[in-house]
Amino acid sequence: MQKLTDVKPGKKVIIKQISGGFGIKNRFESLNIREGKEIQVVASGPFRGPLVLNIDGCKVAVGRGMAAKISVEDVDENSSNG
Repeated sequence: MQKLTDVKPGKKVIIKQISGGFGIKNRFESLNIREGKEIQVVASGPFRGPLVLNIDGCKVAVGRGMAAKISVEDVDENSSNG
């Protein structure tokens, strides 16, 4: 597994694990970011700026500190799971 912050723009990944307490998990839930969800990194802000994610057709910006709490795997590795 890799961290969301390591994913290159244009790549689709599946969220495998979210680390952190109730507050951060609740915040992710409100952004429709949850384990098992397929997302795409659209852009990576310059100078360690936020990541822009495509989640179900909606674009969401997530700071790198929050994104570092998300572990992901490439979609290709999970193609048999549907």
